[in-house]
Amino acid sequence: QVQLVESGGGLVQAGGSLSLSCAASGRTVSSSNMGWFRQAPGKEREFVAAISWDGGTTDYADSVTGRFTVSRDNAKNTVYLQMTSLKPEDTAVYYCAAAVRMPLATIAISEAYHYWGQGTQVTVSS
Repeated sequence: QVQLVESGGGLVQAGGSLSLSCAASGRTVSSSNMGWFRQAPGKEREFVAAISWDGGTTDYADSVTGRFTVSRDNAKNTVYLQMTSLKPEDTAVYYCAAAVRMPLATIAISEAYHYWGQGTQVTVSS
């Protein structure tokens, strides 16, 4: 069993930055790919970024490439999402997710993730 708790969301002006954290618990965290997804009102959940279990591989949605950075600290069981140059269209609830022992090819597929956090709201004002 894996439990995930996101933090760091809030209100920021366009062009600003926010850093999200995802604290994970459970003995399989270190062998899990970790992903960030988001869902805006009236829209489907979408992939944002992900990092492999060993931190060696990352993947980003085209819309955030160059602006967001995903990282992890396995010693602290924590995954981070550093967001810069935020835009109003980045406004959404951001979710952290864990995919236990899944192939690297599935890192951007939400259906591959077994555990999800409760989400944290990010609001970017124009």
